[in-house]
Amino acid sequence: MASKSFKGSRSNLSTSSDAHDAHRPPLPPTVTFGRRTSSGRYISYSRDDLDSELGSSDFMNYTVHIPPTPDNQPMDPSISQKVEEQYVSNSLFTGGFNSVTRAHLMDKVIESEANHPQMAGAKGSSCAIPGCDAKVMSDERGVDILPCECDFKICRDCYIDAVKTGGGICPGCKEQYKNLDLDEVAVDNGRPLPLPPPAGMSKMERRLSLMKSTKSVLMRSQTGDFDHNRWLFETRGTYGYGNAIWPKDGNFGNGKDDDVAEPQELMSKPWRPLTRKLKIPAAVLSPYRLLIFIRIVVLALFLMWRVKNPNNDAIWLWGMSVVCEIWFAFSWLLDQLPKLCPVNRATDLNVLKDKFEAPTPNNPTGKSDLPGVDIFVSTADPEKEPPLVTANTILSILAADYPVEKLACYVSDDGGALLTFEAMAEAASFANIWVPFCRKHDIEPRNPESYFNLKRDPYKNKVKSDFVKDRRRVKREYDEFKVRINGLPESIRRRSDAYHAREEIKAMKMQRQNREDEPVESVKIPKATWMADGTHWPGTWLTPSSEHSKGDHAGIIQVMLKPPSDDPLHGTADDAKLIDLTDVDIRLPLLVYVSREKRPGYDHNKKAGAMNALVRASAIMSNGPFILNLDCDHYIYNSQAMREGMCFMMDRGGDRLCYVQFPQRFEGIDPSDRYANHNTVFFDVNMRALDGLMGPVYVGTGCLFRRIALYGFDPPRSKEHHPGCCSCCFSRRKKQSIANTPEENRALRMGDSDDEEMNLSLLPKKFGNSTFLIDSIPVAEFQGRPLADHPAVKNGRPPGALTIPRELLDASTVAEAISVISCWYEDKTEWGSRVGWIYGSVTEDVVTGYRMHNRGWKSVYCVTKRDAFRGTAPINLTDRLHQVLRWATGSVEIFFSRNNALLASPRMKFLQRIAYLNVGIYPFTSIFLIVYCFLPALSLFSGQFIVQTLNVTFLVYLLTITITLCLLAVLEIKWSGIELEEWWRNEQFWLIGGTSAHLAAVLQGLLKVVAGIEISFTLTSKSGGDDIDDEFADLYTVKWTSLMIPPITIMMVNLIAIAVGFSRTIYSVIPQWSRLIGGVFFSFWVLAHLYPFAKGLMGRRGRTPTIVFVWSGLIAITISLLWVAINPPSGTNQIGGSFQFP
Repeated sequence: MASKSFKGSRSNLSTSSDAHDAHRPPLPPTVTFGRRTSSGRYISYSRDDLDSELGSSDFMNYTVHIPPTPDNQPMDPSISQKVEEQYVSNSLFTGGFNSVTRAHLMDKVIESEANHPQMAGAKGSSCAIPGCDAKVMSDERGVDILPCECDFKICRDCYIDAVKTGGGICPGCKEQYKNLDLDEVAVDNGRPLPLPPPAGMSKMERRLSLMKSTKSVLMRSQTGDFDHNRWLFETRGTYGYGNAIWPKDGNFGNGKDDDVAEPQELMSKPWRPLTRKLKIPAAVLSPYRLLIFIRIVVLALFLMWRVKNPNNDAIWLWGMSVVCEIWFAFSWLLDQLPKLCPVNRATDLNVLKDKFEAPTPNNPTGKSDLPGVDIFVSTADPEKEPPLVTANTILSILAADYPVEKLACYVSDDGGALLTFEAMAEAASFANIWVPFCRKHDIEPRNPESYFNLKRDPYKNKVKSDFVKDRRRVKREYDEFKVRINGLPESIRRRSDAYHAREEIKAMKMQRQNREDEPVESVKIPKATWMADGTHWPGTWLTPSSEHSKGDHAGIIQVMLKPPSDDPLHGTADDAKLIDLTDVDIRLPLLVYVSREKRPGYDHNKKAGAMNALVRASAIMSNGPFILNLDCDHYIYNSQAMREGMCFMMDRGGDRLCYVQFPQRFEGIDPSDRYANHNTVFFDVNMRALDGLMGPVYVGTGCLFRRIALYGFDPPRSKEHHPGCCSCCFSRRKKQSIANTPEENRALRMGDSDDEEMNLSLLPKKFGNSTFLIDSIPVAEFQGRPLADHPAVKNGRPPGALTIPRELLDASTVAEAISVISCWYEDKTEWGSRVGWIYGSVTEDVVTGYRMHNRGWKSVYCVTKRDAFRGTAPINLTDRLHQVLRWATGSVEIFFSRNNALLASPRMKFLQRIAYLNVGIYPFTSIFLIVYCFLPALSLFSGQFIVQTLNVTFLVYLLTITITLCLLAVLEIKWSGIELEEWWRNEQFWLIGGTSAHLAAVLQGLLKVVAGIEISFTLTSKSGGDDIDDEFADLYTVKWTSLMIPPITIMMVNLIAIAVGFSRTIYSVIPQWSRLIGGVFFSFWVLAHLYPFAKGLMGRRGRTPTIVFVWSGLIAITISLLWVAINPPSGTNQIGGSFQFP
């Protein structure tokens, strides 16, 4: 395995064809050579095009056009760039703190054969240079790139050596290399090239200027420029914005409509929105709001009555109950008020296609003008998060229905495990057949495991005659793929053992040679983990060692699938292929494996730190303006989910959206949903309601982010939307400052006050010292803007701006990405405090979303007809409680931090602030809930009740509160679409979680705040049960945890109290039946809510007979009755008394 070091930050390749240039002083980079194409245009080549930063910018820009002659054949830079990109995809990049970044050229990534030309380690011809066994350069189809007409096979390194030091002479025929126009189409793409850029421009700045050079329509709302001649031609003074799609009946200006010269094809397509807001019917929403108001009034009156009418016989019981009831009313108010304005939304994918992928005057070829999306998949432990689950998620991403060249997938392996690395490589290899199969037959879902396990008929609505044959072949390939994935742990272990034994034998031989007469001692060599190409794995070893453990290893980046070509690459009817891929695009999106550097002594901030590392690495490698983050067990169930989210981002006003949150849907949940795993009340009621305010909270997965919102910038036009109290006095001055701001920085403001504009010189202090990263920020902001196709669209971009080819991926770019994922990069920056995912809480997702809303951003809830994403949830009681414990602990941390909603900025709406306040307060309800659950038992034991007597007033209040609660539940079910059983399951688990996990969370949070004891949490297991025959075997597994103690105690105390209270009443001379009925009613209320918890403790019915539990209850009641009979209340000698009801 070869390796190459990168000590500089940029590559330094030369493409000069003159052999004598090596002996001359370097030319200024502003001298650009060009070649005339067959179409008559000039294509420019320069050292600057290859990102060389040699020379200075003290020269004037000019272009020297030299006609091609037999002795002057400039090298086509597309060859060098393609070669560089292939070198990148076949190299494993490592590096970190105080270490040189190295690119390890790998000829083999996995044991099986890589057969896709984009994949790392893809098969190919070997270099013909003696002593070199590297792979020959190849194009998108895997065909060898041979730079010389003699077809001499040469690899990338040897080719560069021949160009740089060999005078451009082919080692085969000894002739000068000729220009082969190998990538004429990629360069000559039908758009006039811009003028040569200034020498000081970076790659990102050049890309921004190239996108802006595509402007062909007036955009007064984006720039200060105004083409008066074009305005006169297009509008003849009839409308001032210069928009050709303005309706004729707009009645703007003083000209006649008939005199307007407007393109007919534009006027035939009136402007249409991408999304619609569907209001809840007034017949449902109005009674819902009225009931909320009525219940608030009734609760206030009831609490006043309770305070004014104490129970003097049991003042302690009355006092505890009143305090609890006041808190419950307050908690209900926090939960209910944000639900006053629920909304539904709908998208129109046909409009999205017409606007971004249909031929227009600015985009004649109809090439996709959609912005790029970088998808993040996070995993940390291959034992708890099985590689097969992660691989299926990756396959669903690679097959998503989104422009291939605009998609990039980054997998963060926070454990640095070779198992995850090779599972990813296997997934990339299987994607070669799975992704084209999905595209050819329009497969849904595009997760192979879920698709092949569908219960419905797979052949329904499939029209192609070869579908059955193709499906059968792909199924066979997937079964083999699963065998390979499941066999990887054993394969890696056996391979490592074999290489380790070989190394020990080598060491012993060396020792014998050095010590001929001395006795040979056993040699101890660290047991390494070996990759498929016979080299050490730079990440975590199976047997941890120094610099090779979970918390101590180098940063790793491997481009598993190199970036696809810019134009579609259709398959052929090749007999060697499993399926016929004629007219099917066989390209695959960019796939990158990332494992950030970890070193002892650094706080790596768990998942939030891993996400921020991906944000930086992706900004340098692909810089998609939007980021979709998914957990490793959440796959894309709807292949058009990203298009649905993009409808909101690209619609009018979409530039003020920080993220689009999709609901979480789960598979593998038991039919009864015993522990409310589906969480439908939260996702279909609370989140829809928040969508009517500033937007839903961020829940950690299934969220499409705007990149610059993650960077901590303010939303555009934040001054217009949030004027201060003195805005009337200083409005003119503010307007002037906005007008003087450069266009690319106009929306990029990061300040705590409205007066503060973004200072570009401060960016290194915020984002770190990577110029690549800082240069990418304006580009991402510009690409993320909606189309300026309507006068009301402010801060838009010109149509067709994103149809330009992407930047090729070179080694220096990946080397820079290695540097930004190092453990020291975030030191003395604002990553984790104001930029990216926010640190300091185990629920970093809620805090990150809160910070964005606090800056004035809005979010949107996107509920699609077909679920966008699906994942798994723990159905085991213990795992579920631990999951809820982690969420509640994070909420307690939020309450005691600066992220408390009480400290929110004025930009956050009042009801949104209440919603975030409820997020931080709800765990504290557990204290009052536990007390209230013991009150019925205390009432039965003491013979007293929370009120003096069950009078009519108390019963009327109780009945009214109960009825209004039930009616509110019915109306919520009506407008949200959930079922009554789901609402009841949520109520049950609210009490189960409140009496167990929430209380522990409050205690842990207080310990952290008061004593500084750090909280540790375990990763939620994504693996299923051990019982293969039973899908829900994990449901019946009983795992003891201390969280079960409070609910068990509550159940036992209430059961015994019912028996004791019943016995006491029977043996009393004057039975207090009213008190008994009150206590028993509330005890049964508690026990009914804890019923799923009791079922969880029983385990599987087949293993523990139900009769055992029945007899246990009967024995407990019998013992209680005997105790009362043996020791009856004083003054009582008979069972009797009459039933009296007030």
